[in-house]
Amino acid sequence: MPDAKAWRDKLETKLVPQIAENIHQFESQMQLKKQGKVSDTLFAESRLRLGLYGQRYDNGHRFDGVQARQIEFPNPYTKGHETHWDAPGMVRIKIPKGEVFPDQLDLMANLSEEYADGVSHISTRQDIQLHFIRIEDTPSLMLRLAAVGITTQDACGNSVRNVTTSPETGVEEGEVFNVDPYATAIFRFLLGHPDTMEFGRKFKISFSGKESNASGLTNMNDMGFLAKKQMVDGAERLGFKVLVGGGLGAVPHDAKVLYDFLPLEKILPVSQAVCRIFSRLGEKKNRALARVKFLVAKIGVEKFKDMVEEELKTMRHDPRWEALIQNLEVTEEHPKTLASIARKGEDAEFNTWMDFNVRQQKQAGYYLVTVQVPLGDLTPKQMRGIAELARVRASDSVRLTVDQNVVLRYVSGSDLVHVFNELKRLGLGEGCSGSIQDMTACPGTDTCKLGTSSSRGLAFGLQKHLQSKGKLRPEIEKLKIKMSGCFNSCGQHHLADIGFYGVARKKDGRDVPHFQVELGGRWSQEEGSYGLPITAVTSKSIPALVDKLTDYYSQNRKGDENFYEFIKRIGKKEAKDLLEEFKEIPDYDVAPEYYSDWYDHRPYSTGDKGIGECAGEVVSLFEFEIGKAERLYFDGQVALDEGQALQAIDLGTAAMVAAAGALVKVQNKDIHEKAEVLKEFKLRYEGKGLFSANFMRYLYQAIESTRAANVENARQTLQEAQLFIEEVHASRDRAAAALETK
Repeated sequence: MPDAKAWRDKLETKLVPQIAENIHQFESQMQLKKQGKVSDTLFAESRLRLGLYGQRYDNGHRFDGVQARQIEFPNPYTKGHETHWDAPGMVRIKIPKGEVFPDQLDLMANLSEEYADGVSHISTRQDIQLHFIRIEDTPSLMLRLAAVGITTQDACGNSVRNVTTSPETGVEEGEVFNVDPYATAIFRFLLGHPDTMEFGRKFKISFSGKESNASGLTNMNDMGFLAKKQMVDGAERLGFKVLVGGGLGAVPHDAKVLYDFLPLEKILPVSQAVCRIFSRLGEKKNRALARVKFLVAKIGVEKFKDMVEEELKTMRHDPRWEALIQNLEVTEEHPKTLASIARKGEDAEFNTWMDFNVRQQKQAGYYLVTVQVPLGDLTPKQMRGIAELARVRASDSVRLTVDQNVVLRYVSGSDLVHVFNELKRLGLGEGCSGSIQDMTACPGTDTCKLGTSSSRGLAFGLQKHLQSKGKLRPEIEKLKIKMSGCFNSCGQHHLADIGFYGVARKKDGRDVPHFQVELGGRWSQEEGSYGLPITAVTSKSIPALVDKLTDYYSQNRKGDENFYEFIKRIGKKEAKDLLEEFKEIPDYDVAPEYYSDWYDHRPYSTGDKGIGECAGEVVSLFEFEIGKAERLYFDGQVALDEGQALQAIDLGTAAMVAAAGALVKVQNKDIHEKAEVLKEFKLRYEGKGLFSANFMRYLYQAIESTRAANVENARQTLQEAQLFIEEVHASRDRAAAALETK
């Protein structure tokens, strides 16, 4: 394949100068890095800014009968391992609004064949990710993308990430107005902007044209724009309700209202002001506190707004504030065939597909077709097939979704049979979009270095299990399941009816993959609702768990009660009792399959198994003490459900103290009092590298805190308690190692 220089010479005139220069600079840095003339820190920041991540490369499962290539040597994307330059990484391709065109789809199909493992993965932020990319190939890849108007810039790192919208914007009944061009304006304005160069963490922006459309997710982003109309001086004006400080991650935060109504012409300067404040005042040293949500929570949204207003007064005027809004880039969508009303036929499979995957647009006779993409993975053949459908049977504007699917727009009713048959030929004819079988999963242990358990493997196995059951009851079909490989919520597990995130447990010295179960999240309304953890269960028991849970819901719900309402009514105690059996870990000799992860024959490991455990005594005492902590945590959740916010805060704090005690008591069984536990915990773990300082902070903060006794503070305390307990589980091997050295 041509090298980067060949592509540069061929495509130079088509590149945006800023993007071209960034690629050229990185090309030079690669050469200097090989010579040892560029520091690890600088090189890492450069590649992240251009969307280049390190990844795991020892798993590589794609769950389609083919295993991605495995390479067994140090990863050049990782600090200190830059000697071997052929190891793979991931390239994230930024797709603003999830809007992609046929020629771009064709190119990415080619790139996945030439440079990657033949898979284009749709992320939960409407991006495309290519995995198993050699770092040597990235300049050529980025140059080719730039030639068709795509960039990887700011797709990773401490930057403004991809700007997202609903895939229905512009064609949805009830939307206030089409927010697409404004999302494009803010993407172009902030891409590589100097005021975004010194963030402590990433910054995410979303737009929604309709408050009841949850796919906009405006209250779950660092900054959200919700379309709104308002009478101003006797005339109707368009603008946005602006939200700030939302986010999922380890501890979810609902965004706060920054402006109830902001005129269109002010969205760019206000966005810049917010970025400047975040850059200046956001946490830099402690990454766990470096998102905007923590800054807003710390100083309050009213003070944050005052700071924005003051910042606006001091900012130098930028002519692009007006130019990008006055000259909006609007996608012209041209249907390929005349409008006609859709009709079902005698084919039951087609009719089912129509029920789940086809929705009427506000433009009469045209339809949105959702292409369900299992695990978000598209082959080159499928990418090219979707591109061709867009060219001849839909609008050119294909949309990627936050739940890892593809949407075709402006499909005439008369073309639906053809589209269905073509999708079937491509292996994309599943008729269950938006159903319980249409699951969202992050990469997990497949390629992500942070993954604890195989979220993709679980999703694949659970989907196969549900498919084997045949037709499900309507109330079960409507449920949403989402899973993440760790607590960071890249799979959006907080928002699902049934959510899972990966954790690890031990039995008899062996690591066992587990998932924490979360119930009662809400995806259907813009204000949303976060599910809270119920209990940790063995990974391989989850299909049976889902059967029992959904059957119980179906048999015991009242009237048309949805799952959120059902869980709220029965309470977490009843839900936990229902799932208690799935916590049990069978002995290895009885069921060895429980000790490996989904579709992975190797013994499961968190990477530090077996360090320092002494004859099982540490584990048995640890499990006893940590069980106490988990009970206190759960009692706190029940108290929160009953409206006892102060009691919930106290129980969450007590759970953290008990969890800390689980570590120190295996070293000194005579420690009992709270003050002794805290003293010993600080002495043995603070600054020793045995326990994450980020999670240690939760304990100290809870003890010293004077948080007001309200629902939001109680929920945050309990979420922090859960994360602290998980870190205690992860630290027990380190505790045993410390015991051996004393």
